[in-house]
Amino acid sequence: MNHDDLVARAAHVFTPALHLYWPITVVNADGVYVEGADGRSYLDFSSGLAVLNIGHKSVRVMAAARCQMERFVHTGGVYHNAATVTAAEDLVSITPDGLDMVFFSNSGAEAVEGALKLARFVTRRQGIISFTGAFHGRTLGAVSITTSSAIYRKRYHPLLPSVYQVPYPYCFRCPFRKSPDQCDLCCLWFIEKTLVHHIDPDEVAAFIIEPFLGEGGYVPAPREFLSGLRELCDRYGIMLIFDEVQSGMGRTGSWFAVDHYGVTPDILVVAKGIASGFPLSAVVSRREIMSQWPSGAHGTTFGGNPVSCAAASATIHTIRDGNLLERGTQIGIQILTRLHELAAESRAIGDVRGFGCMIGVEFVDETGNPDGQVCEQIMNRCLEEGLILINCGPARNIVRFIPPLITDDDDLERALDIFTSAVRSLQ
Repeated sequence: MNHDDLVARAAHVFTPALHLYWPITVVNADGVYVEGADGRSYLDFSSGLAVLNIGHKSVRVMAAARCQMERFVHTGGVYHNAATVTAAEDLVSITPDGLDMVFFSNSGAEAVEGALKLARFVTRRQGIISFTGAFHGRTLGAVSITTSSAIYRKRYHPLLPSVYQVPYPYCFRCPFRKSPDQCDLCCLWFIEKTLVHHIDPDEVAAFIIEPFLGEGGYVPAPREFLSGLRELCDRYGIMLIFDEVQSGMGRTGSWFAVDHYGVTPDILVVAKGIASGFPLSAVVSRREIMSQWPSGAHGTTFGGNPVSCAAASATIHTIRDGNLLERGTQIGIQILTRLHELAAESRAIGDVRGFGCMIGVEFVDETGNPDGQVCEQIMNRCLEEGLILINCGPARNIVRFIPPLITDDDDLERALDIFTSAVRSLQ
C-alpha cells in the first residue's frame, strides 16, 4: 500500500474537519504495536485515543466478535438478543454499586446526549452545569457543554440553552491563582455563588464532570472536590453525571476513575475502551432513575449492536481474568517514577500527574506558560524513534501517556527511554 497515494485519495473524499495526529498509514496492528505502510513498527502509546485498553487485535475479543457475526450482526429495536443482554449484565457488574441499568449507544457523544436527556426528563429541570476545559463530544448538545477549545463551538451558536460553566479544579493552573498549600476549595465556593447569581438550584437538572479531565489537560480532580460536589448535589436534589468516556474500563488502574474517589454518580457515561475498538457506549444509572424513562423517550437503531456487545463482554472478561487492573496500576507507578525523575532535571516539564495508564506531562516555557511548541517537537522526535504519543490541552502542551494495559516491562522501558532521550535532546 502506497502511503502518499492513500493520503491523496483521503484528501479527495474526506472533509478537512477530520483531524489526524500523525502521517502514518497503518497496514497491520497487534498488541501494543502498529505497522506502517513504510514498513516501520511503532509502539502505540495512544491506544487509539484511549480505546484499545487491551491492545490491538485482542485474540479473545476478535474470537467473540467473529462468533457473533457468524450468527447475526444486527437486531435493532425489533427483538432481543443474548449478546446485548449479557454485555449489559457484565457492565453493571463492574460499575459502582447501585448503578444497575443500561442504555447502549454507539459513541461517547451519543451517550452524553442520553445522559443529559435522562437528567432533564427525570428531574423536570432544564439547567446543566459543566466545567471549563471539559470535552464531552461534538454533537450539538455535547458541544454545548464542551469548552476544551473554542474551535469545537465556533459558528454553531446558538447552542443548547440553560447551560452554565464553572471552573474545573485544575490545581497546577488554579483558576483562582491559589497554591496547593493555600487551597480552600474556592472552586466549590464559586459553584455555590453560581447557584445564587446565575441559576437557582431548583432549576438545575445536573452537573456533568469528567472526574479525570481528558482532552482539557489530563487533570485528575481532587478527592475533596468530588466529595464536596456530591454533597452539594444531594443537598439540592441535582443529579451528578460522571463522564468516564476516556477514563473508564480500567484505564486508571480501576474499572472507573471514580473508584479511586469513593464517590458514586447518579449517571455514568461509558464509551471508548468498552469494546476494544468496536463502536459502543453506554449510559448507566440507578434503577429508580432509569425506570422513569418510558418506552420511546429515548432510542437507537445501532446502539447495543450484538457484535459490539460480544466484544464488550470479551473485553471485560479479558481485563478481569488477566488481572489487568493490577497491571495498569503497576504501569502507572513505573511511568510516574521515571517521569518525576525526568521532571527534576528538566525545566521544560512543569507538572506530571495522573494514575494508572492515564498520565499527563505538561510542558512549560521559562515563564511557566504552556509550551505547545516544545511539546510538539518532543512528540515528533519520539515518532522518529518509533513511539506514538498524542497531546491535549488548550495549548496542546500536554503529552498523554495512555498505553494499553497489556504493555510489558520491556516495551514500557523502551517507550520511557525514547521519551527521556527526546526531552533531554531539547535542553
